[in-house]
Amino acid sequence: MLSPSWSLAACLLLALCSPPAAAAKKEPCDTCRKLVERFHKGLGDTTKKNFGGGNTAWEEKTLARYESSEIRLVEIIEDLCDASDFECNLMVEEHEEHLEKWWFKMNKRPHFRKWKPKHPDLLKWFCIDTIKVCCPSGTYGADCLACMGGSERPCNGNGFCIGDGTRGGEGTCVCKTAYKGPVCLECSDGFYSSERNDTHAVCSVCHEACKTCHGPTNGDCKDCSDGWSKAADSCVDVDECAAEEAPCKEEQHCLNTDGSFTCEACDGSCSGCTGEGPEKCKNCASGYALQEDKCTDINECDAQEKVCVRDNEDCINTPGGYRCSCTNGFEDKDGECVEILKPGEAPQTDSVTMTSSSDDDITAREHEDL
Repeated sequence: MLSPSWSLAACLLLALCSPPAAAAKKEPCDTCRKLVERFHKGLGDTTKKNFGGGNTAWEEKTLARYESSEIRLVEIIEDLCDASDFECNLMVEEHEEHLEKWWFKMNKRPHFRKWKPKHPDLLKWFCIDTIKVCCPSGTYGADCLACMGGSERPCNGNGFCIGDGTRGGEGTCVCKTAYKGPVCLECSDGFYSSERNDTHAVCSVCHEACKTCHGPTNGDCKDCSDGWSKAADSCVDVDECAAEEAPCKEEQHCLNTDGSFTCEACDGSCSGCTGEGPEKCKNCASGYALQEDKCTDINECDAQEKVCVRDNEDCINTPGGYRCSCTNGFEDKDGECVEILKPGEAPQTDSVTMTSSSDDDITAREHEDL
């Protein structure tokens, strides 16, 4: 074990004593793989470091080289786990001695000849062979048995082995969409075998017209997909829009598509329609009239009889209708178009009326004088 001064107990205590209550428990193999990944990162981060400060030459001679030192190992181990990662911290605490064993066997080497590490693969030595939480790729379970389809190519490369590389799971296959069967060698419905032998299968998607098929075209269908029907040894599109009973609502028209249809809104000029645009109206909507075989907007503002009858009011044509708006410089007030006045400006008054009023005032004053 590391010397007491380098013990990890203190730095792990908080994480070990208070695991996150709501956190889902991780797979031990996942934790171990992440730990090994962080260990190798620590090796890289400390590659060019030394003891730092003081007499480095004396320290290396007396305490051994930094690269194989206990100090370097501690620095790496201290960064293996995040403080909140309970499973990782627990694994380091329980198996610290194994990491030390691997470290010192790997780094203690004679300097007079080329050294080959005894345990170069930390993942295999630590996670698989020593603490036994992982299995080699392509195997699963407590005894690391081969997955269905074999450990070299589980599920024939067309699926995923449950428990692959862990000490859990069942070793059975979950096939990709195009495949089915115990070892994913058969094609699912909607796919056909374009290449196959005893160890390999390639399933390609059928033509959209086919529910099942034996080839890539609509002539290779065994069964037709919904929206397609058999005709002359091929599956052809069913035109739902040609049905006696229209599949769309009254103010919509039917648009046929391969294997299906869509309902589109009629043009705004139509009251009912058979297709897209004002040329396909069954009847014209209010505010439109049939002109040159299509429903065209009626300009109500051009009618002989005025539709906007207030003083100082303009008619503005709109699609299918019109609106009345006060002339520029006037605003609607209490149902009338009145002049917009600037602050302090008096409304204009007819000059004749003003003269008449003035004459009446003069006459009134003359009568008073008499």
